[in-house]
Amino acid sequence: MKYHSSILLFGLLFIAAPSQAADDSLISGKLMDYIGLGAVAFLLLLVVTALFVLLRTIKLFTRAILRSEGVTEEEIELKLDPPKATPKPKGDVWIKLMSLRPLSEEKDMIMEHEYDGIQELDNPTPAWFMYLFYGTIIFGIGYLLNYHVFHTGQLQYQEYQTEVKQADIAKQAFLSKSANRVDENNVKLVSDPAVLASGKAIFIQTCAPCHGEHAQGVVGPNLTDDYWLHGNKIADLFKTIKYGVAAKGMPTWEKQLSPKQIADVSNYVKSLHDTHPAGAKEPQGTKETDDKLASK
Repeated sequence: MKYHSSILLFGLLFIAAPSQAADDSLISGKLMDYIGLGAVAFLLLLVVTALFVLLRTIKLFTRAILRSEGVTEEEIELKLDPPKATPKPKGDVWIKLMSLRPLSEEKDMIMEHEYDGIQELDNPTPAWFMYLFYGTIIFGIGYLLNYHVFHTGQLQYQEYQTEVKQADIAKQAFLSKSANRVDENNVKLVSDPAVLASGKAIFIQTCAPCHGEHAQGVVGPNLTDDYWLHGNKIADLFKTIKYGVAAKGMPTWEKQLSPKQIADVSNYVKSLHDTHPAGAKEPQGTKETDDKLASK
């Protein structure tokens, strides 16, 4: 009864400990972890002890029942604690795996033919080799069905085409990200038709009201001649479009256009040099020589 009371008291303390820890700051969370682990270990020890006691009790009852049936003590010991089987020699596993036969049977395995005093034994093929052989047959049948009958797998050329498509998708994703990393320090002059077409569409939508549909100049200056107010290099155009020129009424397009769009417009404006559109505005600024293509 004394032990039962101690166990019950310990259990109550374990259950009440979390609520006390929440109200009493003297008990830290780390200490509560130790208390919890200790309680779990104690409960596991109780369970193991109970199992041992139960097993011992079952053995005692079994002995009593067998004795009442007239079984001798030796027979009881054999039933409760039977002798362990003799382990097989380690060599038996190797012999079985390699399909070897003992040396005592060597005379029975000698084949009839003989050459130059040399005789041959009729040893069977090792089991591991036969398993491997049958495995390759099963694999070959599966391969044939997968690639040539049901076509669930891709052959070498089809796999190559799939990888090329995946590489193209990855390339486009990379280019779409890297295109917006351009600025006035690394922008390049190009003549790619796709870039110029994109720049033209943006120019007509955003720049034509001030510079004209053909960049001939309206409120803003003519962009097709040799005279420039803020430089004619591709970097100069990019910078002017990006930051604008407030004193001249040129708005900033940094927040409306992406870096790639600004680069496209800059390249399109450069492509309009010497196009001589009708109704071109008189020259403004300083005459400058045109820069050459840095890449294509």
